[in-house]
Amino acid sequence: MKILVVDDEEMIRRLIAKYATFEGHTVVEAGDGMEAVRLCREGGYDILILDIMMPELDGFSAYREIRKFSDIPIIMLSARGEEYDKINGFGLGVDDYVVKPFSPKELMLRVEAVMKRVRASAKQTEDVSANEIVDLGGLKADITARIVYIDGERVEMSPKEYDLFFYMLNNRNIALSREKLISEVWGYDFFGDARTLDTHIKLLRKSLGPYAK
Repeated sequence: MKILVVDDEEMIRRLIAKYATFEGHTVVEAGDGMEAVRLCREGGYDILILDIMMPELDGFSAYREIRKFSDIPIIMLSARGEEYDKINGFGLGVDDYVVKPFSPKELMLRVEAVMKRVRASAKQTEDVSANEIVDLGGLKADITARIVYIDGERVEMSPKEYDLFFYMLNNRNIALSREKLISEVWGYDFFGDARTLDTHIKLLRKSLGPYAK
């Protein structure tokens, strides 16, 4: 796996690179958001680990620029753990959010979890031969194309909201525990902050509007 690590603190970059290299990954480092955007344009990376507080271009701004041309999985790093930052990051579609200080081993487990989910999603798309449409009246969902319509209008959601919504849709009428949702949608069993699920449920309810129930 080829990982792009972006952080203005060299010590943080080297620490991540050390553990990632030990586990057999290739690591490229960048010190600011502008460099992150440039390197992502060149392509060739499997996942991006991106700090928020950086000079030149902060992590959220860099994320928005990168999403204009790439769907590379992104894990955000931040020294700030406020709920606003997490909601902002997840609202943009960030795949995961890690608060400093963190364990390099934990970060690598999160990287593996994100990539496992990405691979599973890609395989699921390949295995589907025909579009499956779920019609719940004013709420319609094209499971194959991952498109949601509310009262005829297409709804834009973050990648994680889509993952969560379509997993629950595929398992409708089945009682799903918190442990099951996190294990299946995030790829790990309550690893990290369990409030991540709560945050995404709030965002998903907001996106679905009158059909949030």
